[in-house]
Amino acid sequence: MTRAALFDVDGTLVDTNYLHVTAWWEAFRQAGHQVPMRAVHHAIGLGGTDLIGHVLGEDRDTDQDAAISAAHKTLYGTHFDRLEAFDDAGRLLRALAGEGWIVVLVTSAGGAELGALRAAVDADDVIAATASADDVDEGKPAPEPVAHALDLVGANARDSVLVGDSVWDMKSARRAGVTPLAVLSGGIPGEDLTRAGAAKVYDDTAHLLSSLASSVFTRQEGDG
Repeated sequence: MTRAALFDVDGTLVDTNYLHVTAWWEAFRQAGHQVPMRAVHHAIGLGGTDLIGHVLGEDRDTDQDAAISAAHKTLYGTHFDRLEAFDDAGRLLRALAGEGWIVVLVTSAGGAELGALRAAVDADDVIAATASADDVDEGKPAPEPVAHALDLVGANARDSVLVGDSVWDMKSARRAGVTPLAVLSGGIPGEDLTRAGAAKVYDDTAHLLSSLASSVFTRQEGDG
């Protein structure tokens, strides 16, 4: 049975969450909205429209959504040439691929943004597929992004694992029947991630790599 190691990218493999927070904060400010950065931070991981709705509320003027998203895209894009992966992010993906796991990225990023993220991780040789939020009707925390990632490589949910940094990642994985592992590198408290369904919480990719022998990745090796 094919086993997939699914990875969120922003805040999980690449140190971008706070760049996103400041870009969204400035995009909201340009549209006339003063919002606390904490509110933006906790919404990171949602797709653009869902993030705007989470921060401004469903009773907002949705006519502003496109302009806010465009401003965020432009502001965040100024950092593309300076994005940095977390320590051992690429080594982690290669270690899992070496153990027979099919590595799939699950992200809302696309185009030049996704290219910059993949360049930072520098592990394209072991990334089998990328599941984009643009390919599904509902983004995280709905199960569709994770289910789509599994379908891309013909993997079984019960035998697969998702690594992410947000409560939205954990909820999406649980709803899709995939085991969620969390990392703290995105800045979300471990208690929040556990409440959202994380089976285990690690500091970052380096911590997970050093703990592989005792992780669910190894324990599931003979399952199925």
